[in-house]
Amino acid sequence: MPKIHITSFINAPIERVFDLSRSINLHQISTEQTNEKAIAGTINGLINKDETVTWEAKHLYKTRRFTSKITAMERPLSFTDEMVKGDFKSFYHEHHFKTVDNGTIMIDLLNFESPHAVFGKIFNRLFLRSYIEKFLLKRNAVIKEYAETQKWKAILI
Repeated sequence: MPKIHITSFINAPIERVFDLSRSINLHQISTEQTNEKAIAGTINGLINKDETVTWEAKHLYKTRRFTSKITAMERPLSFTDEMVKGDFKSFYHEHHFKTVDNGTIMIDLLNFESPHAVFGKIFNRLFLRSYIEKFLLKRNAVIKEYAETQKWKAILI
């Protein structure tokens, strides 16, 4: 099962980073390259524990739908989203936040498993892990940009 671990430093308060990370609206801004849209469940604002969101986006030349649920949340330290329905066999993403002297450390821990046994494992190794990691790095760069400037006010206020 592929695992992705990304650590990002953001020069902003933990509460702001936490809320931007669970903003449906900011997620859509960060994924404009795939035209990702929330189409069911929580479709705007901040997603909370036990809520779901269904995303529709073009990934790998195909329009796909992915439904996830926030299964755990401890504001402002962590939340977890898990795939309820989608193309993966499993998808589990932990988001952790830690206050440091001059900002927040944001940690993404993501485990996923593709279907199709041997073919899926080869596809993960050759392409999918890297694709998902780049997707998360882009998302985190947008969170950082909004958190460290006045742009956050357009999302959270």
